Amino acid sequence: MARTRIPPVAGGIAAAVAVALAVACWVLFPPTVDGRASAARPVVDLPLPWPAGGQASAEVQGLGSLGSRGDQRPVPIASVTKVMTAYVVLKDHPLAAGEAGPRITVDEQAEAESTSSEESSAPVRAGREISERDLLSLMLVPSGNNVARLLARWDAGSQDAFVAKMNREAAALGMTSTTYTGASGVEDSTTSTATDQLRLAREVMKNDVIRAIVGTASLRVDGVPGDVVNTNTLLGRHGVIGLKTGSSTAAGGALMWAARADGGALILGVVLHQNPGGSPAAGLRAALDTSETLISAIQRELPAATR
Repeated sequence: MARTRIPPVAGGIAAAVAVALAVACWVLFPPTVDGRASAARPVVDLPLPWPAGGQASAEVQGLGSLGSRGDQRPVPIASVTKVMTAYVVLKDHPLAAGEAGPRITVDEQAEAESTSSEESSAPVRAGREISERDLLSLMLVPSGNNVARLLARWDAGSQDAFVAKMNREAAALGMTSTTYTGASGVEDSTTSTATDQLRLAREVMKNDVIRAIVGTASLRVDGVPGDVVNTNTLLGRHGVIGLKTGSSTAAGGALMWAARADGGALILGVVLHQNPGGSPAAGLRAALDTSETLISAIQRELPAATR
């Protein structure tokens, strides 16, 4: 049978397309070593003060990756978990910008857990009705573990059923190195990587409700005494507009963050596993400090690199 001859021009176009696809696959799906994703090659190559320990990843939307540092192996992520909890709740029960949503009755379990000295919680009382948006705020701003589990039960009937949804969403987003085992992040068995959590940050910042909540420094919720203060103390500095802190002995300090560059571009980053093994407070301080140094450098170096 005669062979079909491919014209030289067509062959050249096909080769160019193949190269372009290979480059795109390298950026979006970096090769793996021993089953672990290697650090993504930066598209915008800046001289950045990456954390000396743990792991980190950052990008500028519309421009590309700033790269990753550290061994991208799964580590505990503590309350950064709550970003996925909010994502799943709002996917199942979407809210318009400014909408309060349905009122949810606080159960006895959420009240009992509100006095725990072992984890962060929000002071809610059984029988009180609180809107979906206010509960999301109590979960994301002061990092109420009891509220995260209350929202999970409300959404799926049980925390176990909700966790199954979390893992399905993680898989759908391509978070191949992530395992969720609870809605709050208190479990050390909930693990992920900075590059995986950056995928989630990219997705949740498309949501008006999450973006507004995580950018709130403090707020008041009916039935909850006093001001509710955000654990992310970087808000309002270096263009930071969100996202979520996390800390535990096993996780150390963790921070998923979002900031606006001087020109308005959205910068996203994740820092994990800062000073693990010590006190959660010291770990969180380390995550905030290393993130602040990194964000400040990106803000300083980005304009010259993109001219």
